[in-house]
Parts: sequence; structure tokens; C-alpha cells
Amino acid sequence: MAVCFGDSRLPAWTLKGRQLVQGAVVASALMAGQAAALAPEHESRRLMLATEEAVTAENWGEASEYLTRLQNLDAKKPADYHYYRGRVMLQSSHFNEAQSALEAYVTKAGTEGDHYQNALKLITEIERARKENAKAPQIGDEARIAVIEPAGDKRVASLRKLYLADSDREALVLHLNSLLGIAGWRQDQTVVRLDRPADIEYRLSIGNDAISTQEIRRNDSGGVTRKTTQIPVFGVNPQVEWGCEQAVAACWVYDPRDGSRLFQLSPNRSQTEEIAQTLGKLIRNLQAPSGS
Repeated sequence: MAVCFGDSRLPAWTLKGRQLVQGAVVASALMAGQAAALAPEHESRRLMLATEEAVTAENWGEASEYLTRLQNLDAKKPADYHYYRGRVMLQSSHFNEAQSALEAYVTKAGTEGDHYQNALKLITEIERARKENAKAPQIGDEARIAVIEPAGDKRVASLRKLYLADSDREALVLHLNSLLGIAGWRQDQTVVRLDRPADIEYRLSIGNDAISTQEIRRNDSGGVTRKTTQIPVFGVNPQVEWGCEQAVAACWVYDPRDGSRLFQLSPNRSQTEEIAQTLGKLIRNLQAPSGS
């Protein structure tokens, strides 16, 4: 008896033998993979040890790879994860991400953390680096035209219709305040009621070639504090940065002048991105000599 496969003819027992061997090989590989795979809590610890060794040896690329695998691992992250993430981000000059990670470490580990003192020093180092960056020469008045983009932004035109605004500038301000009203930060993210004000929220206005931002903070006893900041628009990069940090359940829009935190928002990436983009459009509009 023979079984035909294509143009070849092999005895049935030979084919069955090969199938059994192939099945055994596959089963063996699967069993080996299962044996090599650690439970998430053990794999997390293994990757943390590898990260610590890589950072000690200043192998920053290797440390970043281990941290990425830790981030994707379905297991509770130890406090040290945030410390080493902050070290790696700082080494890459990602000041915003580094500060968020180090603050998360300080919050989780507390004063008893092995790296508590060093984490505080690194946060101070980030502040100093930002101040140095802020001292860099700013663009002069003669270079204002360089930041102007072609007219005809359909998105801004649609905002004018939506808010019945008389100008692009007015529409952008109205849209920003609408977005900021929704994206306010709350200590308790489990139940969000829009009829109750956020713990931290912002209002924005413009005037005299500057953007005025008001921060409104509410405490547990019902008290309210307000702080106003003026951002002159000339010499400011209209590409506004933003970022989110899951460990502290918050997103930020960063000050275009020095990269420090400008708005602390709810952990909604799409809302934060739209706020940053709209703020950038407003800065461009205010930088235009003729305005609109």
C-alpha cells in the first residue's frame, strides 16, 4: 500500500513515522518554552536585576531594552522600576519623562527607598538642566516671519464656524478653554462627573503678544488657589510637547519656553495631544505680524 503526495510515493508507515517525529519535536519545543518561561512576578524580578546591572555598567541601551520588556510585562512594577526608568530617560536627555518617573519612585518608595536621596538629587539636576536650556538665545523680532505658516487651515476654519467666532484667534482660545474644561486633573479617577469641578483646571486668555494661563487648584476642604502665568509668544517654539505617565495617572502639556510642566491633565492621551496642538496653533497665530 502506498500513499501519494504530489509526484512522490511513500509507504504509509513511513509517513506516519515522520508525522509522529514532527509532532514529538513540536511538543518538545512547546514544553521547553513553557519550562523556560517564568511566572510574571519572577520574570519581573529577573528583568529588574538585569536592568540594575546594565545601569551600573552604564550600558544604557541594554537597560532601556530591559525596561521596555518590564513595561510590557503583565505584572506589578516594583518602585525601583521607576527609579531606573528615570535614570535611563535622563541619560537620553528626555527631561520630562525622567522627572515623571523619578517623582513616581519617590511617591511609591518614600523616604525608606534605597534610592530616595539620589532620586531627589536627580530631580534637582533636571531643574538645573531646564534653566540652562532656558538661557539659550531666543529668536529676535526680525525672525518672526520664520514661524509663520501658510494660511488656509481647514481645521481652524471649522472651529470658527463651531464657536461662531469672528477670528481664528478667538476660535482657538474658545476651543482651548473648552478642552481644558474637560481634561482637568482629578485625584479620584474612578468616577468622573463633569458637573463637579476638577481638582486642577486651567483657563486661558490672550493679550499684548502673550498668553495668560490661570491654574485653579482645589483642596479637600474646598479651598481654591489661583496662579497666573504669562507666556510671551515671540521667540517661543510653536511645537508644543506633551506626554503621559501611567504611574501617576496624569498627562502634561509642557511649557514651550523651557520644557517644564505647564498643564497637569487627566490621563487621556488624545485630549492632551489636541490641547498641545491647539496651543501650538494659537502661538503661531499670535506670532503672525498681521494676526487674524
